[in-house]
Amino acid sequence: MNSSFDTDHDFDVVIIGGALSGASTALLLLREQPRMRVLIVEKSTVFGRRVGEATVEVSTYFLCRRLGLTRYLNDAHLTKNGLRFWFSNEQTEQLDQCSEIGGRYLARVPAYLVDRAALDEEVLRRAVALGAVLWRPATVQTVKLEEGATQQVSVRLKDELRELKTRWVVDASGVAAFLARQQGWWKANAEHPTTAVWSRWRGVRDFDDVELAAKFPKWAMQCYGIRGTATNHLMGDGWWAWWIPLKGGDVSIGVTYDQRLVTFPEEGSVGQRLKEFLVRHPVARELLAEATWTEGDVHWRKNLPYYSTRMFGDGFALVGDAAAFLDPFYSPGMDWISFTTSTTVHLLASAFKKEDMRAEIARQDKLFVQSYDRWFRAIYKDKYEYFGEYDLMRLAFLLDLGFYYFGVARQPFTRGEIALREPLFSTKPSIPFYHFMRFYNRRLARIARHRREQKRSGRFNAGRRFMFGGFTFEKNSAIPLLKAVAGWILLELREGWRSWWQAEPGVNPPKPVAATNPM
Repeated sequence: MNSSFDTDHDFDVVIIGGALSGASTALLLLREQPRMRVLIVEKSTVFGRRVGEATVEVSTYFLCRRLGLTRYLNDAHLTKNGLRFWFSNEQTEQLDQCSEIGGRYLARVPAYLVDRAALDEEVLRRAVALGAVLWRPATVQTVKLEEGATQQVSVRLKDELRELKTRWVVDASGVAAFLARQQGWWKANAEHPTTAVWSRWRGVRDFDDVELAAKFPKWAMQCYGIRGTATNHLMGDGWWAWWIPLKGGDVSIGVTYDQRLVTFPEEGSVGQRLKEFLVRHPVARELLAEATWTEGDVHWRKNLPYYSTRMFGDGFALVGDAAAFLDPFYSPGMDWISFTTSTTVHLLASAFKKEDMRAEIARQDKLFVQSYDRWFRAIYKDKYEYFGEYDLMRLAFLLDLGFYYFGVARQPFTRGEIALREPLFSTKPSIPFYHFMRFYNRRLARIARHRREQKRSGRFNAGRRFMFGGFTFEKNSAIPLLKAVAGWILLELREGWRSWWQAEPGVNPPKPVAATNPM
């Protein structure tokens, strides 16, 4: 294998994109191989404000223990206190009547609510301080790939076109997915047609506001932790909304919906339509009463999920959103960055030491494409069918989160960095769990569809409250997971059997519900 990094190349590695995935790759490469010549090509002068984003346990491990950002995150961002879900129906008129799922206490495994623009700038700054060369603003015009040989990259820096030779190209261009689109690898995930609309807001009322507690005292006393710094989710039939407070007072709020199930309002500005959609939910109506969206910071993206049929080759790697995007629900994006970046760094650092990595590159290429498909089918396929059902989401919350804690999140904390080079559902012990999760997710979607056809949707969405103690990595945390499995079996015996012969969700789906009644 001709994996040499030599003086015939202008750089050993050229990274397209300097945001989190690209900057993390550069930072970790230079920590392992300080002599490596790394160029980052970033098109922006400064990163624009992006969606507020929540980390979860794997991405928190990556940011804190791999990148070393713990002190920075504690200083510049907010600590996240778990997940929280709010449900409504025609009986719910105010916030305290909505059914709720969430933690009673503070979270025990760390996570953060982050302003991605600020985080991206910090990681990029650290990569440059360690020796990465940064061209900014600059754009990659073309890349000529030749596996096992020299890659040729054309970059426009200001008014000058520069031709470069490099051994490796790392695509960290985000949703632009530069290499995947150029090479014809990019594929839309047509099985999951979702759209997101979001903005930043000012004047949003705090979940833990003293006046709100005085208005709903019984509701306020049922949570011993902090509701406001959880990732709050407003749930509806075929849609969900995120609610992420950021350091400094802004709140990132947006809606993601399944285009087969929901029609978004069509009149007015995007900000007006977003607020119109949200305030039909009692929680949003209470907390957005005096809130305004930030003009010029309202965004719309249709057909969110996609993937690349190639992710690694002898001379290139795709990391983060440049490789694939699933869904914002459960915040998997930074976990995906953690896995793709860690694997890329291992492959390139090993090649720099003259190790023959051809077989490992081919193996990881296959595993990551397979992982995306399994991740989608186990967690996300047709999940929007039952987002508006409190009791079904309560079971899914416990099952999804329980398996994530024990099967995924626990691994890096107990085994170290090597676990981040094993993409989700890629190891033999994980395969049975993939099939089990895919099965119960499919069954819950089918039960929700049967309820919808029988006009019995959302019956449990008023007046119920599940305040969870929280998962840890200890063995006794398996108890709520086992109880959830038992609860699902009882649901099948009590109600699910009526839908055992029903067509799969997604086949001849129902017509979208008008946004005048999104709940």
